[in-house]
Parts: sequence; C-alpha cells; structure tokens
Amino acid sequence: MTKVLGALAAAAALALSVPGSAYAAEGVLIVNGQAYENPSGCYAVDWFPSSVTNHTDAIAEVHSGPGCTGQVEWLVYPGETYHTETAQSVFVL
Repeated sequence: MTKVLGALAAAAALALSVPGSAYAAEGVLIVNGQAYENPSGCYAVDWFPSSVTNHTDAIAEVHSGPGCTGQVEWLVYPGETYHTETAQSVFVL
C-alpha cells in the first residue's frame, strides 16, 4: 500500500510540475512570405535576403545557424519585421 501511495504522489507531483506542452504563440509568423498560424518551434529560413514578420503574441528569435542553432542574431517582437542576409532559422515558443 505504501508503494502505491508513493507512486500516486510522484505522479501527481510530476503532473503539477510540467507546464502544458500544447502552448503555441497566438497569431501568424511570416518567414519569406510563408505564413505559420499559431507557430511553435523552429522554422527554416530558405533563401536570402529574407524577412521575418511577427504577428504573434510571442518574441521570435532569429538564429545564425540551421535548426535554431548558433547565436541569436535578432529578436523580432510582436508587430515587427526583420530583414536579414545571414540568418538560417527562426524559433518561436
């Protein structure tokens, strides 16, 4: 019985400590003309020069490397557009 209560307590603690994984920014992220509704995660920048327009409620991180690696080149706040000739990916949480 003690093991069962311990397992239930551990499961309850885990459920309360993990934030909702279904979170996505609300709005539209536009990368080189391609619109992503309610984006979440990493998006490739396919050609140069390129632009990132953020119509979401989150900040978009423009990365120098592919797959959202490398340095953050720029932060694109809601309502802003950023033009780049070097970025390779964009991350939105």
